[in-house]
Amino acid sequence: MRAACCEATVLRNEVIAPDIRLLTVVWPDRDHAPHAGQFFTLRAWGADEAPFLSRPISVHRWNPDSSTIEFLYQVVGEGTEKIAQLKMKDTFQLTGPMGNGFDVPDILSKYKKIAVVGGGIGTAPMFQLTRELAAAGVKPDVFFGFRDAPYCMEEYREIANLVKVSTDTGAVGFHGFVTQLYDPADYDVVLVCGPTVMMKNAARLCAEKGTPCFVSMEKKMACGIGACLGCTCETRGGEGRSVCKNGPVFDATEVFF
Repeated sequence: MRAACCEATVLRNEVIAPDIRLLTVVWPDRDHAPHAGQFFTLRAWGADEAPFLSRPISVHRWNPDSSTIEFLYQVVGEGTEKIAQLKMKDTFQLTGPMGNGFDVPDILSKYKKIAVVGGGIGTAPMFQLTRELAAAGVKPDVFFGFRDAPYCMEEYREIANLVKVSTDTGAVGFHGFVTQLYDPADYDVVLVCGPTVMMKNAARLCAEKGTPCFVSMEKKMACGIGACLGCTCETRGGEGRSVCKNGPVFDATEVFF
């Protein structure tokens, strides 16, 4: 499906945590509806203004009834700082949906006992994923890890079978790593998004237990359509694959972390 480029209108841009924001926008193109794991590129500044590249941000929630998209993002640099300054009724350039996300129908045709695993801002696309799984009749077990205080966890209680949280500081939930919260052997498949070291560890543990694992990779992206090869990741077959076009979701056995 081709991506669309539209002027999106801001409804809300809420502060969730000190460096975490939840942006809700009206997406006017119903013919280009996103699914879990896909992303959009956001540009809240002029074509001749810095930074040069738009910012890729995954879909946190898609509401088809109201044609609104929510983006949960972390303010980490010049681009996201400008996005964080958007106010209600502001408009900006939104392009997408892009990438190959989680193929929920295919996943559910093969697996029934599902673990959804996220770390930090990598939890952002896992809400839409959990919603789509639950809507299809399979509530997954959700395991999330945060550095300190968790955020945006409340609504998972209604759509997940089980929710467990770990924190690096021990402030909330289990004091340790998110991969210590579950045993891959208990699941038919594990779906992961988060810091590279966490995904690498999750993939290793799944491989040891013989459990399929799919990971949502993150790379710096330029074009978002696989033309520039700037976000290429190395695969075990020796072939370079674009995270933006071929991913961002990959079978964990295919990629090097």
